[in-house]
Amino acid sequence: MNIGLTRLHNQLVSHPRFTQPVDVVKWLGVMQGQDYAGAKWSIGLRLPTSTDAEVEQSIANYQIVRTWVLRGTLHVVAGADVRWMVELVAPRLIAGLATRHRQLELDEATFRRSNDLFVTALAGGQERTRKQLLAFLEENGVSTQGQRGYHLLGRAGLDGLLVQSVEIRKDATYMLRDEALPSTRLLPRDEAVAELAQRYFHSRGPATVQDFAHWSGLTLTDARAGLEAVKSQLVDETIDGETYWLPPYTSSSPNGAHMAYALPGFDEYLLGYKDRSAVLDPLHATKVCPGGNGIFFPTIVIDGHMVGTWKRTVAKGKMAITTAPFESLSRSEKDTFVKAAGNYAAFMQIPLANVD
Repeated sequence: MNIGLTRLHNQLVSHPRFTQPVDVVKWLGVMQGQDYAGAKWSIGLRLPTSTDAEVEQSIANYQIVRTWVLRGTLHVVAGADVRWMVELVAPRLIAGLATRHRQLELDEATFRRSNDLFVTALAGGQERTRKQLLAFLEENGVSTQGQRGYHLLGRAGLDGLLVQSVEIRKDATYMLRDEALPSTRLLPRDEAVAELAQRYFHSRGPATVQDFAHWSGLTLTDARAGLEAVKSQLVDETIDGETYWLPPYTSSSPNGAHMAYALPGFDEYLLGYKDRSAVLDPLHATKVCPGGNGIFFPTIVIDGHMVGTWKRTVAKGKMAITTAPFESLSRSEKDTFVKAAGNYAAFMQIPLANVD
């Protein structure tokens, strides 16, 4: 079994099966979301012929929102899934932030005060940008200096108060979750863990239980319980002594061979796993995430392997793509990537001038 090609298939990259952005997000459970533009392309990559504007409309309509869920990182989540996911992960995340909050002199009284102010600012279906909300806190005596503002907003998300919508001039907009999203039922904790496991292994298999624990931020004990609850729906394969789980309908050879893809920098194809060596040679890891600083460059994927990085520039209404392959690419590989770059340009609705 080729791990990379099978993951491309199950992650909908080489085997798209939906027509709406929200369905892609539901299938994957959550998608990394701190890079807003990249998150939209992660969705569009899995929806042939879609456009950036169409994905953004799904966000503007609150079918998809951004909020802090797994590992305390911003993710794109289907509006219908926000409540049960946040309830599942929030207690552990809040407890894990206690030391940092003490360093920032953020106590429960301050969080209650800031949450009350967020409600005042956003009540009645209003949307405010991050800058506007932080300015409102300052005007009402709550300091947002240093990283305090980020943590106040993040805590409001974990408290089930706020979610993010579209960005305006690269500034996120916020609204009250319970005003923006229709009411949905919460899941008992064991059901929530099982649901998360089901989505993970179906959309990201072949993957290990350690991969699932790392991605979800759950304890290994919880991750194993989630796998146990859904493994009757999965098949397992042992590769190099490791047990991988995946849905049975992709245990044979999937499509995607000899294909190239232009992935955004924070795509789940890389970040959805603890062990990324099946698709990215560890020798090249620092070329994708220089210095391990948490910033991931967009990647070139060919035959399921990351073989380089790429970046775009836009000038005079046209797009140019510059590539940085880890090793020399063949003429056919270059030609294949040009097609992938063209797909990205079509998604952005910007003419592609050249690929170097």
